[in-house]
Amino acid sequence: MEGIVLLHKPKGLTSHDCVFKLRKLLREKKIGHTGTLDPDVTGVLPICVGRATKLVEYLTSDTKTYEGEVTLGFSTTTEDASGEVVEQKSVERVIKREEVLQVLQSLTGQLQQTPPMYSAVKVNGKKLYEYARKGIEVERPIRTITIDTFELLDDRETFEGEEISFRFRVACSKGTYVRTLAVMIGERLGYPSHMSDLIRTASGKFTLEQCYTFEQLEQFVEEGNVQEVFISIDEALSMFPRFEVDGELEQKIRNGGIIKVPTELLSSERIAIYNNEGRCLAIYQTYDKNPSLFKPEKVLVNNNELK
Repeated sequence: MEGIVLLHKPKGLTSHDCVFKLRKLLREKKIGHTGTLDPDVTGVLPICVGRATKLVEYLTSDTKTYEGEVTLGFSTTTEDASGEVVEQKSVERVIKREEVLQVLQSLTGQLQQTPPMYSAVKVNGKKLYEYARKGIEVERPIRTITIDTFELLDDRETFEGEEISFRFRVACSKGTYVRTLAVMIGERLGYPSHMSDLIRTASGKFTLEQCYTFEQLEQFVEEGNVQEVFISIDEALSMFPRFEVDGELEQKIRNGGIIKVPTELLSSERIAIYNNEGRCLAIYQTYDKNPSLFKPEKVLVNNNELK
């Protein structure tokens, strides 16, 4: 059993909980997720199974798309709705649509972001949330993130009330904390804020419409055709140029050897190498010592697997 299962993650489970549950459901030990989602966040969570666990790093690096809600009026310890209230300030003025759009525009492009204390980022070998739970404040590493698009999903021209909420859609790079973006929106509008709702609608090329719930997966298992829901390794790696080999060259690749590739592939940073039976053998990358050669970055089969 191998490939990628696109899970519609439910609210209330950690990404690790989802992996544990799928291990039991599929009776497969080699399973890994491709990017942590907080317990309160739902949506697209690609899960790699079997040989596909070697692809996690490529799928994790993809752009993620979210739809969420920011609420102005109070901030929380966790920067989302699950935390304790830290600061409250009633919204005493009318906020115009144009002002919100300008803030979202100002948060587009490359940004510096400090991860929240309640996060899995490690400092001195410990996760930040371990410090936070003990009330210890530590210096957090500043990250550079990229926001590709930031859209307002609300057609109101004005926003008013003691607390104001509006929805948004954001496409962002790996490592972006969307709840921190919600706090940054509030800061630029002059009010404490938090992320009150969030769903991941896409992870790279995989979308919410392609995902399955646990209930649906359980049904496929009961019917004995769960492999039908798997995205193949071939499809998952379709973003890389394909190079097909046979004979001695296939053996060399399985041994992790450095190879020559056709001239038309030399401009590619990475390529996916397949045998003539259509099975992906490895991911190769340009060889820094000789740009006309490619070296192995990830070998997906061992010497005995194809015999």
